[in-house]
Amino acid sequence: MLFLYFMRKILIKNIKTLVQNREHTDKPLGGRQMAELPTINNAFLLIQNGKIDDFGDMQNCPATADETIDATGKMVFPCWCDSHTHLVFAATREGEFVDRIKGLTYQEIARRGGGILNSAQRLRDTPEELLLEDAYARLQEIIRQGTGAIEIKSGYGLTLESELKMLRIIRELKGMSDATIKATFLGAHALPPEFKDNRKGYIDLIINEMIPRIADENLADYCDVFCEKVAFTPEETERIIETGLKYGLPPKIHTNQFNSMGGIQAAIRHNALSVDHLEVVNDAEIAALQAAPKTIATLLPSAPFFLNDHYPPARKLMDADIPVALATDFNPGSSPSGKMSFVISLACIKMQMTPEEAINAATLNGAFAIDCQQDIGSIARGKSANFFITKKISSIAQLPYSFGSDLVEQVFIQGKKT
Repeated sequence: MLFLYFMRKILIKNIKTLVQNREHTDKPLGGRQMAELPTINNAFLLIQNGKIDDFGDMQNCPATADETIDATGKMVFPCWCDSHTHLVFAATREGEFVDRIKGLTYQEIARRGGGILNSAQRLRDTPEELLLEDAYARLQEIIRQGTGAIEIKSGYGLTLESELKMLRIIRELKGMSDATIKATFLGAHALPPEFKDNRKGYIDLIINEMIPRIADENLADYCDVFCEKVAFTPEETERIIETGLKYGLPPKIHTNQFNSMGGIQAAIRHNALSVDHLEVVNDAEIAALQAAPKTIATLLPSAPFFLNDHYPPARKLMDADIPVALATDFNPGSSPSGKMSFVISLACIKMQMTPEEAINAATLNGAFAIDCQQDIGSIARGKSANFFITKKISSIAQLPYSFGSDLVEQVFIQGKKT
């Protein structure tokens, strides 16, 4: 029966606007390219075998299909590619939310044992089955909001067994969902309390035990480090990156959330797929990113929104021809939401990105940031049929404009309605 389902042809016709139709893209979009969003008005989209079979204007629409959907007045977008999340966690942290309202900073909360260490302790104490159940519910929620691809990090374990537990849960999620899911090892997220006075000991544990074991069990696609004053230095970051590369784990690096301290340059020296956060960026770092066009600058505006901090300089990065992606940073401490449409609204409202730039950043460039651009991120023949149909909307700009509305009506992942 499943085989017969995939053989069926699904036709979406009378599409008001088909968005992000690109046949060939061999590199991420940067600079002026990010303002160019290809569209077809009065369009059709044909799906077969879970792939995009054809698309074009209604003059060339096929006459028949096994299932036909009339999208009159509605738009079709490729699904969002959320390339930076911490979807697996044990509990929310609204107590720290109240602490920040009362004046404590993120760094002060971290020094008191809150933040990442709070999540790590709760995760260690929570059974794997419950973690999986909660993570799957979150995954289903964001898929309903239009996300079809997601990267999920570990980093709330900070022990060998707890990091393995997180990554095994992510592997389970891959088997439970048709969404594209990538796993990132982030053991270097914080220094655990038991290594408070032994930084070298914990880094040695990551390098000599965690990474080899994770690679042996094929549990991760990438390796990440939080390069910040509250976490790890650029030199420590490079040691961990180098070990990850030795075991086949390309780097995706947290850096420049609060400080410029060499994390971007360390990441670029090792051909990082992305450098993420970048709330603080100086001219030397922008010059370094200009010289590394395949490293994506992944911006996470819902984190500074939630922390009441300043936003990344998206315009400055794009004006320097640096490819920019957008992601949610979905996590319990600094961005407790996986809603990509809100991230796009923030990008437009707070970072002066146009709707076209934000959509490119959240689709095709997001796909490049998880190395899945050959299969997702745009409407192209042969790519996975990951797309969503909106409710009736007047323009592309209505999506970020109506930041409080849910404008996604139907979501398809690999050609199947979710």
